[in-house]
Amino acid sequence: MTPEAIRNFCDMIGVAKVDSRVDMEKFEYAIRDDLNKRVPRVLCVLRPLRVVLLNYPEDQVEELDAPYYPRDVPKEGSRKLPFSRTLYIERDDFMEKPPKKYFRLAPGREVRLRYGYLIKCVDVVKDAETGEVVELHCTYDPESRGGTAPDGRKVKGTIHWVSAAQSLPVEVRLYDRLFHKANPDEVEEGEDFTKHLNPESVVVVEESRIEPSVAADPPGTRYQFERQGYFISDIVDSRPGALVFNRTVTLRDTWAKIVARQSG
Repeated sequence: MTPEAIRNFCDMIGVAKVDSRVDMEKFEYAIRDDLNKRVPRVLCVLRPLRVVLLNYPEDQVEELDAPYYPRDVPKEGSRKLPFSRTLYIERDDFMEKPPKKYFRLAPGREVRLRYGYLIKCVDVVKDAETGEVVELHCTYDPESRGGTAPDGRKVKGTIHWVSAAQSLPVEVRLYDRLFHKANPDEVEEGEDFTKHLNPESVVVVEESRIEPSVAADPPGTRYQFERQGYFISDIVDSRPGALVFNRTVTLRDTWAKIVARQSG
């Protein structure tokens, strides 16, 4: 965080002259508010699922324009995203039997690829032994570049993606809260506070793929991975050809809240 952001955060919560605790939600809000105005956006698929566009030319690669910042951030800049016949999407962005209010990809359903085209799932390929979905066969609408259907049809879901051949392998470390309990000191007499440790306070994802625009950026570069959160390249372990990114903070996840309500 910048010094100005730290001062604003302290003003927001009030700075005590004695030991005190800061509500984690307020702290994360302040981080998001600061990074939202400063860092560029890129596409990264954490847990890739292969997608083949059956009607896209096999040897064709085109470049799509993608801005680094949304319209409400007063910064400029853009990059080119390679687009090809074979892509990766987030595994969580596909379900065979989707529930209500799930607007991502499913058999027979159409979604918008961020900065790209509209695609429709026409077939699902599964592992013969495990039954796991390993590949999706889709078609794309060549008239929908930029995500708008020429006939005006409405498509609710928008998902992120990367080109399989041009994207870069990246290790992503998903840091989360160290404790399940908001105040780990508030334990019953004789209870060990380590009981409330979060076993998923760090999850290392080694099969992720990121767009190639980040290849030469120096360690310590910050990004928002669209739909994922804010990340920083590791200042010790990240290097060209072996990228490593650490999550700073997540984004709000509306779908996670819906799933939680349904499971509860």
